Amino acid sequence: MESADTVLRLEGITKRFPGVKALDGVSLEFRRGEVHGLVGENGAGKSTLMKILSGVYHADSGRIFLNGAEVTFRGPHEAQEAGISIIFQEFSLIRGFTVAENVFLNREPVRLLGHLDARAARERTRALLDEIGIELDVDRKADELSVVQQQVVEIVKALSVTAPVLIMDEPSAALTDKELRKLFEIIRTLAAKGVTVIYISHMLEEVFEIADRVTVLKDGRVMGTRPVRELTRDELVRMMVGRTIEDYFPPRGGEQGPVLLEVRGLSRRGSLSAISLELHAGEILGVAGMVGSGRNLLARCILGLEPYDGGEIIVKGRGWPPRSFHDAMAAGFGYITDDRKAQGILGPMSIQENVTIASLGSYLSVGFLHRGRENADARRQMELLGIKGTGVGQAVQTLSGGNQQKVLIARWLLRQPDIFVISEPTRGIDVGAKAEIYRIMREVTGAGKAILMISSELPEVIGMSDRILVMRAGSIAGMIDQRAGQASEEQIMSLAVGHEYSIHQGGAP
Repeated sequence: MESADTVLRLEGITKRFPGVKALDGVSLEFRRGEVHGLVGENGAGKSTLMKILSGVYHADSGRIFLNGAEVTFRGPHEAQEAGISIIFQEFSLIRGFTVAENVFLNREPVRLLGHLDARAARERTRALLDEIGIELDVDRKADELSVVQQQVVEIVKALSVTAPVLIMDEPSAALTDKELRKLFEIIRTLAAKGVTVIYISHMLEEVFEIADRVTVLKDGRVMGTRPVRELTRDELVRMMVGRTIEDYFPPRGGEQGPVLLEVRGLSRRGSLSAISLELHAGEILGVAGMVGSGRNLLARCILGLEPYDGGEIIVKGRGWPPRSFHDAMAAGFGYITDDRKAQGILGPMSIQENVTIASLGSYLSVGFLHRGRENADARRQMELLGIKGTGVGQAVQTLSGGNQQKVLIARWLLRQPDIFVISEPTRGIDVGAKAEIYRIMREVTGAGKAILMISSELPEVIGMSDRILVMRAGSIAGMIDQRAGQASEEQIMSLAVGHEYSIHQGGAP
């Protein structure tokens, strides 16, 4: 029996694809004016369920009720007209069109004689923006907008058809911390106006901050729905993967080996000030700090991707002035960027090509490429890292985020660098895939390699680092050796912001 404030109810939704049951009798209800988190590992059924709700897919069995009436959608347009809109990770805006033109695309207001009424479209768009408290020039082109502004346009498009249900699929994937705060303000405004927001995310911190209730899907089934205020992070993770947070951080390594990388007084005018550190074989040195602290710039200077004004970099006991990333590779570095899609994977290319591209020279002989050895090595890496796909010929852009990240790791494991620089190793990845990547990282250091890890996720920094370097305003604010005792989030944040800090009073880094 649905409650009076139920706006959307699902009964026994089942969906099969060849060889797999993606959804198995899913029953759920969503309430008016709530933010409802939807979480689960890759393959849990989240996207399939949302595509059924938005009319992209048809359920094999089950029923959908909207405002108490049973509905069936023959396509996305019918779902949108009924009041269910979805904003996918990849926005659907036309870059050369203005904000107003995108909002009313294919639904342009017309005058009596059938002529398009551009003025009415602009006025209605301004009114919708006013409703959610956003100032945005309705005549600006979509390709001139920031990511969060593009997201605002997608939200306004949904509101323009009076959507009582708004589905947001991984909305924070490309946002900075500041942009995320603004998005949360918009979501809270929408909920206060009675809009039901279904918020799909791998980032559990976001779910705890923005959601009223959260539903966990696993293997196409509902594992439970709980008010967020009644859950701990540990309990939510256990619902998702059947183990606690501590269980997916592997134990730390043993004794440190020799120093592989030493940085002495590295400086860059206005950005970095006298940074000094040592990175030992067999250890993970975590680098934490707020956005703008210089943590990623430090890594890029070490790798020859950015210039610096002063200081010295010593690799395996020898002074080394990096001139380019090619030099860094030759010196024994591997680099996994924080921007996997734009700077890491080669999306249209195959798994094989992505895995072997940093090692192509080893397959060349008298100008010929040994495809057989290349193929065998790619298949071996795919098997060793548990990359899930149809084969080494599959396009990397069709893989899940976790498998794309493992392809990048495979690329460098094949080349066998001594020093890995990894920025945001598990960004946008579900907790199950995180556990696998953490295991791989520990195997790397167990083999005598070293990892310099830059991360915004404090649980990750604490769980994976042997030592933690905390940066603030381009300087080192402190170094925490976890062999002397486990660091706390409060301890790291106090160093990062320069004063006493409470996790419960402040925000995530």
